[in-house]
Amino acid sequence: MPRPSYPQPDHTDPGAPPEGRRHRIRAASRRALRGTTGPAARDPGARQPPPGPQYTPHVNPTLRTAAAYAWRILAVGAVVYALFAALGRFHELAVAVFLGLVMTAVLRPIADLLARPMPRPIAVAVVLLGSIALVLGALTLVGEAVAGERTGLEREFSDGLGRIEHWLEGPPFRLDPKTLDDLQTKVGQYLSSHRSTLISTAVSGVGRLVEAVTVLALALFCSVFFMHSGDRQWDWFCEQLPEKVQDRVAIAGRAAWRTFTGYTRGIILVAGTNAVFVGLGLFALGVPLALPLALLEFFAAFVPLIGSPIALAIAAVVALAAKGPVVAAVVLVLVVVIGQIEGHLLHPLVMGWAVRLHPVVVALSVIGGAIAAGVLGAVVAVPLVSVLWSVRQALRRAGETVPGQG
Repeated sequence: MPRPSYPQPDHTDPGAPPEGRRHRIRAASRRALRGTTGPAARDPGARQPPPGPQYTPHVNPTLRTAAAYAWRILAVGAVVYALFAALGRFHELAVAVFLGLVMTAVLRPIADLLARPMPRPIAVAVVLLGSIALVLGALTLVGEAVAGERTGLEREFSDGLGRIEHWLEGPPFRLDPKTLDDLQTKVGQYLSSHRSTLISTAVSGVGRLVEAVTVLALALFCSVFFMHSGDRQWDWFCEQLPEKVQDRVAIAGRAAWRTFTGYTRGIILVAGTNAVFVGLGLFALGVPLALPLALLEFFAAFVPLIGSPIALAIAAVVALAAKGPVVAAVVLVLVVVIGQIEGHLLHPLVMGWAVRLHPVVVALSVIGGAIAAGVLGAVVAVPLVSVLWSVRQALRRAGETVPGQG
């Protein structure tokens, strides 16, 4: 039989608000008394943002990578700029050390050969004294050649300038003869009116000569110790560094020295070959000052790409003044031939193993070095870039062969 159900008494007050609503009303009253307002009542139908971290805009991965590389490049550029600024402030010391390294790269193999039958200090002294005597002998020979041809040179250049004037007066230039006369008069007036400036320039040139002699003496002093005990000095330097970087610095140093010595010996061989070709060609054509122009070609070849053409252009001007336009045209042909031999034969054979740089990189390095530090910057730029590239390649190979280093 089913149990009957009885109605249960309801003890709640229908007019009383629910408990949650009562608490919200009390909290709103307290905020109103304090003069603050709370968050607006939530609309049950409104869409609420999902819980969690706030939304961040999407950045293209390529742009993110480019920005990361950009600030690193700026940091490296700032360090390089500071380094060059310090070298510019003490450029005499930098030039002396550079010349000392050049002398060491050229003369150390001879010193090592002589050190077998005799003590090393004596071998170094013999090599240095012999090289100094050789350079002074070459300069004396050039001076004697210029002095011996002085009288003939003055007459040939005077006649050559007259031929050039007549040539400019004819077709296709057809210059007015009065223009050339006025030019000579203006040059004389300029020299007479700026005599004090020229004298001060000559005095400053004497000061530069003293500075150059000082730098050369310091370079010789450095080269003595580099040839005698340069390897021990480098080992001592590596030992002063933290132990974790000693191996990498040693690898970088060996790669840098190998590239620097290869470049130095290669460029000297290329410059000597160019000088011999130029000297023989000018001597066969009867151009005066063949030996000094050949020596100029030797030093100009140390500036890649642009040095040899400039030296040969000067030789063409001398040939034009002394022998006329036909011989000058032959010298210009000689410029092209020597440039082709240097670019397609000497550089690939002699320097290809030491300097593995694209011609565009070489050209940009030379121009950038010339803008930054003049002729000296143009000479130093290519070996510096070559050394940096070889160090980078050596460290990369070391990181690939040794796990955990990169």
